[in-house]
Amino acid sequence: MAHMAAAETLLLLVSMHRIVRHLRRSRTTTVMHPTQFLALMLIADEQPIRIGEIASRVPCSQPTATTTVAALEQAGLVRREPDPVDGRATAVVLTEVGAATVEASGQQAADELSNLLNRLDDTDRALVLKAGQALSRITKDL
Repeated sequence: MAHMAAAETLLLLVSMHRIVRHLRRSRTTTVMHPTQFLALMLIADEQPIRIGEIASRVPCSQPTATTTVAALEQAGLVRREPDPVDGRATAVVLTEVGAATVEASGQQAADELSNLLNRLDDTDRALVLKAGQALSRITKDL
């Protein structure tokens, strides 16, 4: 039984990885580097957020996070402002353009995932969507 569960878990892992890779490759709303995209999504979820926290959560090095934020700032997607907890530090937040980019990217990914799910019959599609709710619960603290 444990062997079967391990095989099923591996199949789930590989399938999720392939879906995420497909969604990243099909993304046309933005032509940013994957690290920039991940940082932008993290900033959207956690703003205001310090660069050190971005480095820790993306994950990447502190210099890479600094360079990434600078590129996002140059593109007008984020801005730095005084950290609300510690005025000596800076935090990163989305601009209106950044928020619109996040929304467009999210909508495009959802549309593409819907296209993939439409390959399934109604029963399997409902099962996958229900599994999405369970997966969301276990990823809340990641």
